[in-house]
Amino acid sequence: MSKPVTFLSAEWRKLAFANYAVDKEILMEYLPPHTELDDWKGKYFVSLVGFMFVDVRLKGLSIPFHTSFEEVNLRFYVKFKENEIWKRGVVFIKEFVPKPAITFVANTLYKENYQTLPMKHAWFEQTHQIEVDYIWKNEDWNKFSITASLPAREIEVGSEEEFITEHYWGYTKIKNQVTSEYGVEHPRWQIYPLKDFKIDVDFEQNYGSEFAFLNHNQPDSVMLADGSEIMVLKGKRITR
Repeated sequence: MSKPVTFLSAEWRKLAFANYAVDKEILMEYLPPHTELDDWKGKYFVSLVGFMFVDVRLKGLSIPFHTSFEEVNLRFYVKFKENEIWKRGVVFIKEFVPKPAITFVANTLYKENYQTLPMKHAWFEQTHQIEVDYIWKNEDWNKFSITASLPAREIEVGSEEEFITEHYWGYTKIKNQVTSEYGVEHPRWQIYPLKDFKIDVDFEQNYGSEFAFLNHNQPDSVMLADGSEIMVLKGKRITR
């Protein structure tokens, strides 16, 4: 078997998650062909995720002015059966980054739904706690903040935290019967004990009218993962 080809390597750091249980019918419109929705104890989640890309390398090469930047995305969880084995992955509804070149590459090569917006972040680390802020401007400024305790701890087996963080494939609808698949490799993450959070986000403005109801909902869970080095593998198409 040939060795998977690494398309992109980087670090993903300080990953903030806000997870909302939603009606599965909302997600069917975005479901790539040949995949199925993945659930945790009967719940179908969408997650607002903010994190930092650090030390980005494209096929081993650093791109000037594109080595570190923020990303905020809205995603949900799917699975794909190949050779009688389930592969668990994510589908991105929309991804925000501050770099136009990243948007171009992701939309062109992976057919993702990236958008370039003004973005910034702040990390405040003290002896016993850390605060992480991700901020971006669509029409208005949006902010997702988490305060957590130090140190980080291991993720429990079988937990909701494990379900949210342990999906290692990305799936994107290319057309009616064609889906793009790519793998993401990283070690098991650690997570910080949550203290507080604030979500000042206009979901309708950012993600469309079908997600407007999230403006009035509290997330089912919020978590902050430390992150790690990652590798995004070269993708393939699923046609069947």
